[in-house]
Amino acid sequence: MKKQAVIFDMDGVICHTNPYHSEAFRVFFGKRGLNPTEEEFAQHMYGKSNKYIFRHFLGREVTGEEFSALENEKEGLFREIYAPKVATIPGFLPFLEELKTSGFRTGVATSAPEANLLLIMESLGFKSKMESIMASEHVKKHKPDPEVYLTSASNLGVDPENCLVFEDSYSGVSAARNAGMRVVGVLSSHSREELPPCNLHINDFHEVNARKILDLLTGTETV
Repeated sequence: MKKQAVIFDMDGVICHTNPYHSEAFRVFFGKRGLNPTEEEFAQHMYGKSNKYIFRHFLGREVTGEEFSALENEKEGLFREIYAPKVATIPGFLPFLEELKTSGFRTGVATSAPEANLLLIMESLGFKSKMESIMASEHVKKHKPDPEVYLTSASNLGVDPENCLVFEDSYSGVSAARNAGMRVVGVLSSHSREELPPCNLHINDFHEVNARKILDLLTGTETV
């Protein structure tokens, strides 16, 4: 059998973190006299890099030491809020275990900082099951650029056409498609109509299994 891999985004895929990011950003922007609406967050926060988010809401480019300081402030708020509440989208851990026993290679590829990823992996105990771990610090170009997924495929030793990605955002699905990978859209943050075309849509991981993933990777579906 060909080497095959499944790669997971984190926010909105492994965990439904978006409400907690919203809470952290409300505190962060509130200190600066800004009060974004939930609609604005949906359009300009979910699935976006912090560089984009700061640029959009602050109305200017944020770089260098200022960017690092602002990112550390906001992500520190997020980790403080979320640490006591870490939980997966239903069915993730059993599904991951089934993938591993079925011989799939697995990775995580997020636009979030590595500290957030480590908090979640260590809280839930699945770090050792990921053969590739990619966070925002590990890429030069963020989603929808395919760099994070192409690098993940290289780390996993699997051709992109033999990789399947779980994503929940427009930029994330676009990044996976741009990498030439099949995509499962997780409908935690957006409706299927709000996402680019996916090979499958799920609400949670109870709706998919290793057999279905194999069918998607070996079937005639195209991205």
